[in-house]
Amino acid sequence: MADKEKYISYEFVEASRNVLKKDASFKVPWYFASGFLLFWVLLFFAVMIPFFYRLPTALTIEDSKKNVFIAERAYKNLYTLSNIGTKLTGSNENEVEAVNLILNELTQIKEDMLGEFFEMEIDLSKVSGVHGSGTTFNMYQGIQNIVVKLTPKGSKSESYLLVNSHFDSKPFTPSAGDAGFMIVTMLEVLRVIATTKQVFEHPIVFLFNGSEEGGLLASHGFITQHKWAPHCKAVVNLDAAGSGGREVLFQSGPNHPWLVKNYKEYIKYPFATTMAEEIFQSGIIPSDTDFRQFKTYGNIPGLDLAQFINGFVYHTKYDVIDVIPRESLQNTGDNILSLVHGLANATELRDTEAYKSGNAVFFDFLGLYFVHYSEATGTYLNFGVAGAALIFIVVSMWRMAAISRVSICHVVRWFILVLIIQIISFVLGLAFPILVAYVFDNLGLSLTYYSTPLLVIGLYVCPSLIGLSLPLTIYYNLQGNNKISTAYHLQLALHAQAVILALLTNGLTLFGLRSAYIFAVPLIFYVLSLAFNLLTTLHDRGYAWTGLLKASQIIPFLYSSYLFYIFVVALTPMGGRAGSSSNRDLYIAVLAAAGSILSFGFLIPVINAFRRPSFVVFSLLAITAVAMYLASSTQIGFPYRPKTNGQRIAYLQVRNMFYEYDGTLSKDESGYLFNFMDRREEKPLLGTNVNLTGLVSMKSKCETHMMCGMPLYSYGYIQSKLQNKWLPRSEPIETPASTALQKLSKTVVNATTVRFEFNLTGPSHMSLFIEPYEDVTLSKWSFVSDGQVPSASQLPYSIFLTYGIDSSPLNFFLELTKPNGNFNVPLFQLGVSRHYITKEGDAQSVKFASSFPSYAILVQWPVLYQRYIF
Repeated sequence: MADKEKYISYEFVEASRNVLKKDASFKVPWYFASGFLLFWVLLFFAVMIPFFYRLPTALTIEDSKKNVFIAERAYKNLYTLSNIGTKLTGSNENEVEAVNLILNELTQIKEDMLGEFFEMEIDLSKVSGVHGSGTTFNMYQGIQNIVVKLTPKGSKSESYLLVNSHFDSKPFTPSAGDAGFMIVTMLEVLRVIATTKQVFEHPIVFLFNGSEEGGLLASHGFITQHKWAPHCKAVVNLDAAGSGGREVLFQSGPNHPWLVKNYKEYIKYPFATTMAEEIFQSGIIPSDTDFRQFKTYGNIPGLDLAQFINGFVYHTKYDVIDVIPRESLQNTGDNILSLVHGLANATELRDTEAYKSGNAVFFDFLGLYFVHYSEATGTYLNFGVAGAALIFIVVSMWRMAAISRVSICHVVRWFILVLIIQIISFVLGLAFPILVAYVFDNLGLSLTYYSTPLLVIGLYVCPSLIGLSLPLTIYYNLQGNNKISTAYHLQLALHAQAVILALLTNGLTLFGLRSAYIFAVPLIFYVLSLAFNLLTTLHDRGYAWTGLLKASQIIPFLYSSYLFYIFVVALTPMGGRAGSSSNRDLYIAVLAAAGSILSFGFLIPVINAFRRPSFVVFSLLAITAVAMYLASSTQIGFPYRPKTNGQRIAYLQVRNMFYEYDGTLSKDESGYLFNFMDRREEKPLLGTNVNLTGLVSMKSKCETHMMCGMPLYSYGYIQSKLQNKWLPRSEPIETPASTALQKLSKTVVNATTVRFEFNLTGPSHMSLFIEPYEDVTLSKWSFVSDGQVPSASQLPYSIFLTYGIDSSPLNFFLELTKPNGNFNVPLFQLGVSRHYITKEGDAQSVKFASSFPSYAILVQWPVLYQRYIF
């Protein structure tokens, strides 16, 4: 029996050798290489892109009897809401018109509600408070929330589901997408649920909040003060960083994987990824949502969903209803309706703490299927896949040694060499796109792809593929090992790629990144194809194994390109509003490179199965050269286009008035304070009609004055204060008022403490900067209920004030401590900014604004800044 098995084994090996000799030298003609690459390009554009932008058919009023989400009705509400115009917190449009519109819709829904099944309460509340950390605080007064509770009759549940979005807007935008889109979605979802004979267990609270854009104020007021807030056990938060398309789930939990399980069960059109969650929480996204407030101040887990496609219009005057397809409303409406109804029946809502059990790994595949599993399962899966890959690679090399009649050590030595070359390829695949981004940035050519996304392929994808293919192509042209066939060498290269992915999967898993699954996906399918090839003679039939390999990589290719396309689409517009301090081209380059490596990592080495693989490399090089030329030397590479891809330009019409300790006015200057929103800063404006003569850096002012001596509008302005620039103006800026602050009293509390009381009046948006002198400590103030002032390693303190419906004067006090008790000398500086956001400005400011080119999107208003010394 043993002899028979030995004979069969010998016969198999001999047969394999004969096949290998016959097929090893055969290579596909070189002109098929272009067809090979073309197949994957077509797969990307013909399959992935359509699925990415796929939307359901929008339903009309005629479909109302079906008790489903009606996009046409939501669209009509959005038309009315967006036509109100800019809904800035504190404006009549936000506090009266938008509130009345939503209340009228809610009243109609309540009238149409099935009274025998549901009870509805509508509460219009006004909240005031403060939140913040470190030395920066947001204080609000008279902020409005419209809160609706829908309760099934007979329900005794004390656990509520919260659904939230906001109806206010940034300055100068009708905010159809952010977040009027979500507000009308909530209205229609509420209407359908309230008029359908479909019961659920837990009451649903719909929060239409009136101030998100200026510091997540209304959500903070609700979660810390509203009577229903303590009963809210989970939240579905709805927001936007774009306009149209599908909404993405980009935050979940934390530590409540049952929410993701319910998402899978009830969502109709899944669109989600753990990678989005980890990127968002890393802080590189210049945005935030109310989800933070519910999580921080209410300890409420939930799901955070947002629109993000077409982020070019986000927070601009072009965020209008015309760019939103009704199909997008239908997609989001169907999802939210099903999700809200499902969560309102979730048993986990009864006691959410009992189901707290770590985070989840989740992602969708082309919107067709949603995958989720626990973080612990992900750890075992990642380690298992990596281990299986290493085992099959060892088996493969043993087979190579047996078929080639060499020792296993001989194969291992060649594998180590190929692994080194593959690591070099991997590094170059990342390095070449980064190098392009770095060089273009140094040449002042950032964001060349901003209006022409196809340039990303030529500038970053093709250089990445060149880096992946060049070392291996050179190696296969030069290596002269006759003992191991070129086909086997090619398999060794793919094994090396698998080892790299296995190491990355294990390393990132040990580091705690759930996104490590993105490396495991192509690895899983490679292991499956390798296992099948080993079970047959394909492994040893020259290049016959490549057919199964290519087929096995279709799903990983589609998923990897789909995943990274999401981030390129999301982050490209963000480069236009992320400030000038960082090179955002590097983000796109890294994303494009990572997507290329994961999509083509097991495919690009296969070009060496064709004759003249260098033809592919030269083709990629030619595409890169053409893209670089178009980006650097033609209008195609100019980033901005009117209406669709504008340059965001934020500046303030500033009048600075500095008062000394004795009350005298020591400085009265006027000018324009620029906060450039992207890397190119003012360079695109040079040579246009805009007169920027005298524009200077703010660095010297920042070194000598508190907060650079400027009315920095927001935390974003403060973060980029060293990048801000100042354009002096000879004529004074005309502002609507001249005084902002009144000192009511100065009282000595004890031997070392003095108390100042002030009265502040002004517009809806103001700010205070407070900086004690060196031997003075700010020990108490009235901005928080306990009066405690947080210790600060870096001054000054910043208090951003926002008024809603209530604009009554603010009385506040400051208590300062000085060890020697001498209070007859300067103790602190106090800067007061009054932002007249709804005002156009004086005639000269209007003329200056009109000189900007058509592609410029201006955000500017008059500001009075007064600095006092007390």
